[in-house]
Amino acid sequence: MIRPTVAALLLMTLTVGCGTPSFLVTPVQNVYTLEEQTVTEGHGFASGKVALIPVEGMIVNMKTGGLLQPTENDLSRFVQELDLAAKDDAVKAVVLRVNSPGGTVTASDVMYQNIKRFKAQTHKPVVASLQDVAASGAYYVSCASDKIVAHPTSVVGSIGVIFNTFTISGTLEKIGAKSEAIKSGPLKDMGSPFKDLDPQARQVMQAMVDEYYKRFVDIVTSNRPLQNNETVKMVTDGRVFSGTRAAELGLVDRTGLLDDAIDEARKLAKAPGAKVVTYRRPFAYNGSIYAEGSIPQPQANVMQLKIPGINDRLPSGFYYVWEPGL
Repeated sequence: MIRPTVAALLLMTLTVGCGTPSFLVTPVQNVYTLEEQTVTEGHGFASGKVALIPVEGMIVNMKTGGLLQPTENDLSRFVQELDLAAKDDAVKAVVLRVNSPGGTVTASDVMYQNIKRFKAQTHKPVVASLQDVAASGAYYVSCASDKIVAHPTSVVGSIGVIFNTFTISGTLEKIGAKSEAIKSGPLKDMGSPFKDLDPQARQVMQAMVDEYYKRFVDIVTSNRPLQNNETVKMVTDGRVFSGTRAAELGLVDRTGLLDDAIDEARKLAKAPGAKVVTYRRPFAYNGSIYAEGSIPQPQANVMQLKIPGINDRLPSGFYYVWEPGL
């Protein structure tokens, strides 16, 4: 006796025949496009929009992600989103949702310059909303805003520059290995992990750090109403502050939530009923103004601790970044 399941399979085979099975492929949208999505409805006639643009994770000009993970150049996306907000006359203001320890000197400056250009060309106000961390390069970027609103417990500051180098020359000697560079000049391999940093190379590196540091300080003092030279000296020595203390010192304008920053943007734009929109890749999650707004949690196993955005391979160079304990 043939079982019902087997009979059903035989019937299906006889029905469709013995030919090669076919598959229906349904085309979908280009996953690289950005679509506007409303996260908070507005009210009133012709109320306009506030565009919410994230500045999150490490600020670098490179793709992040990998196998079976989405890849995105966050700097490229930031410029793309800012362009969309500039071209849309209905967008009355921009809110930057900042949650970042900083990044490379150049990528941070590119973001800063793009915001300044956006404001000059469109005359649309920009408000920065500082979340968990807005340190170093992230604070540098925020200084381009018209107003900065920090959560009371935000980590703000770390104004300064760092160039990390290390040497494994002693380890190589212990195992009988040696590295020798054939170079065009004495400083061509400065910063190499295969040799100690000699005084001449250190002097050159320090001069570059000092140059980038001066640029950072100039950005802060030209954009923020700091009280006096003593305050400037204190807030630019590399330390971090809570959002509450940053407001007292003038590093931010006030404390508040992301909603408060959005209301501040509406007020500056004279658009009290403006709805809040974001720009998403197709199929991205869109739940609230905080959607996709958290830095991934560190993942640990018995072999290694992986801190997203820090342990990934990053470009060599000079950084405006806060990296405690690393």
